[in-house]
Amino acid sequence: MRPQDVFRKLVDGVAAGRWAELPELYAEWTHVVHPFDPHRAPALRSRDELREHFTPPPAGAGPRIERRATGITVHETTDPEVIVAEFAYEGTADGVPFTLPGIFVMRVRDGEIVESRDYFDHATGAAIRGGLDDLVAAVKARATAAGPG
Repeated sequence: MRPQDVFRKLVDGVAAGRWAELPELYAEWTHVVHPFDPHRAPALRSRDELREHFTPPPAGAGPRIERRATGITVHETTDPEVIVAEFAYEGTADGVPFTLPGIFVMRVRDGEIVESRDYFDHATGAAIRGGLDDLVAAVKARATAAGPG
């Protein structure tokens, strides 16, 4: 599969909630980071870690989210393994509409994602999941630890 085909399978799989299928899009050993994550979660380095990452919360543990990938633009690069993909998830969380923009810089080798830098609007993502207070607390804690200036 071409990198853009793998990307499309990924975002469509997330939108459809096909969580069990998503880790299979990645190489056994990979490197996935979310550079803008205010919680500074470590890189996901294996298919097993991605399996855990893509495990949905228990039924009723969060809002009912429906979404679809929209506005997809894939930019090819001079490296045939690497794409830059712009998109958004549009949908509703417990009936409240949202738009969550994202950009992925993804390396796909032999039809598997071997590296990805996933940039999302984490404030909107936290609001969608009902976790905005936790996100603000994480940002404040990081700012406090860094000190003035």
